[in-house]
Amino acid sequence: MTTPAQWQKSSFSGGGEGNDCVELASAPTTIHLRESDTPHTGVTTAPAPLAHLLHGIKTGRLGTGTPDVTEHCP
Repeated sequence: MTTPAQWQKSSFSGGGEGNDCVELASAPTTIHLRESDTPHTGVTTAPAPLAHLLHGIKTGRLGTGTPDVTEHCP
């Protein structure tokens, strides 16, 4: 895997001691995520699965098996 040149720190970084934050970098078809504490270890995903994960976290439906019916309504 090629390491991205430009990483962006989360706006919700700890702000205290050390590097306790998530960083991300984007490429045309992938998103790279890593934790500042371990910059050589990360995950790569496509934008759509990451968007679904974040939506599940924000709505509290992650892992509940409850679908978000509003997502499919016009």
